[in-house]
Amino acid sequence: MNNIELSTVYLPLLDEVYKEAVKTSVLDGDEATVRKGQNGEIKVAKLDMDGLGDFSRNSGYTEGSTSLTWETIKYDKERSQKLKVDRLDNEESLGVMVAKLSSEFLRTKVAPETDAARIAKIAGTTGITRKAETITTGAEMYSALRTGTNAMDEDEVSRENRILFITPTGKALVDDLDTYKSKSVMERFSQVIEVPQSRMMTAITLNTGEENYGYKRADAVYEKTTDESLVTGKTYYTRSGSEGAYVYTAVAEPAAASLSSYYELKSEAGKDINFMIVEKSAAVTAMEQFIKYFSPDEDQNGDSHIFPYRNYNLYGHVYENKLSGVYVSYDNA
Repeated sequence: MNNIELSTVYLPLLDEVYKEAVKTSVLDGDEATVRKGQNGEIKVAKLDMDGLGDFSRNSGYTEGSTSLTWETIKYDKERSQKLKVDRLDNEESLGVMVAKLSSEFLRTKVAPETDAARIAKIAGTTGITRKAETITTGAEMYSALRTGTNAMDEDEVSRENRILFITPTGKALVDDLDTYKSKSVMERFSQVIEVPQSRMMTAITLNTGEENYGYKRADAVYEKTTDESLVTGKTYYTRSGSEGAYVYTAVAEPAAASLSSYYELKSEAGKDINFMIVEKSAAVTAMEQFIKYFSPDEDQNGDSHIFPYRNYNLYGHVYENKLSGVYVSYDNA
């Protein structure tokens, strides 16, 4: 089997493992909602329409607009890795080795990062409902879920396709209540998907691969203020410590004379998400995967089977006319 044939055979395997391992794959767009574009772009369907108007016996129906447009957006990221297996370490058939290697890579590396990036992107969308709260008991979790579903009910968000992404610990808090109330709140979702806390954060950083791989919780970002005069109500910070271990402290009583030494918080550190509710039509995700194969005889720098892997990601796009279809509860600690 040649290199092209190997890629053709094992790409469907990657897609199959992806659908099983990536918790957010339920949000992937289908042919009706997502189209591949060019030059790192993707097209997503956007449906919008006007409401009712009066019917006239003389002129008939009101003529509002109904539109299905294709919005062109950029993929968020291209990610890659070159997998290698030494010729002498390959004691099994090449086919079995490819299957094991790619499956393990998808489950342990690609899936966690993809979920974390998607959840952080969706949770960080401007205009969605976000609530900071500390939840430690089943009663608190029940109350928080009810608040979220009530908010969507008031905004007339469809109940039919509400998906609850919740940590296993959070789900257990509700399950352990073992009451009619705990069961009824879960029945308000079409799907309940448990996602490990390590994938449920409000902000992450994708490592470049130059020094570290994968992803991590995002650190808070501070920048020197550019204000020329004190802004009432704004929080300023002073910086102490050395590079790599700076400490930023809020200034209780800012002074104009010290303004040049103050910093501002530009983005918060990633917070743990308790749960996220997404109405399926409110957000869309997409990913394309590619894999190649080069034999040890083609390895110019060693003697290994080489599998270059690459993917394009739309981590998440929330439609501006459906912002009420996303609700996020995150820890305020």
